[in-house]
Amino acid sequence: MRLGPILAVAFTATALAACGQSGSGSSDEAASSGPAPAAAPEMSEAEKQALLASLPAPYNTADLANGEAKFALCRSCHTITPGGANMTGPNLHGVFGRKAAQVDKFRYSEALKTSGIVWDASHLDQWLAKPMTYLPGTKMSFAGVKDEKDRIDLIAFLMVETGHKPE
Repeated sequence: MRLGPILAVAFTATALAACGQSGSGSSDEAASSGPAPAAAPEMSEAEKQALLASLPAPYNTADLANGEAKFALCRSCHTITPGGANMTGPNLHGVFGRKAAQVDKFRYSEALKTSGIVWDASHLDQWLAKPMTYLPGTKMSFAGVKDEKDRIDLIAFLMVETGHKPE
């Protein structure tokens, strides 16, 4: 199916609005990071399930399919592949254990740069629940993921897909 020009513009505006972006450049913006490098070999379903089982509770029993579905809310602004491009939001590969505002060539809000946050499941859960309340001054105007189970599933999906290595 092919979208007409008006529908394509409406779809793009809706996708940007989901991240609070109007296209005006007033929020955190990514610098062009060029073409993405070749993707790493995808993990098999068995490897994903083994990694999931090794995560701490409650993430070890999460529903990865639901987490992937919830990531659709994030996908218009974030990539998760190794070396993936920054978009409206930064690439999230390697996010766990990383200090906030550390992705090269991404312009972060002053609030995030000075937050001192080191991303772990607890911080990410609070962030995803309501980013602007969790960190006043952030430019990420995403409304949040209200349902706790959906956040657990989304965080587990991110752990599995972004190179998280459980301790």
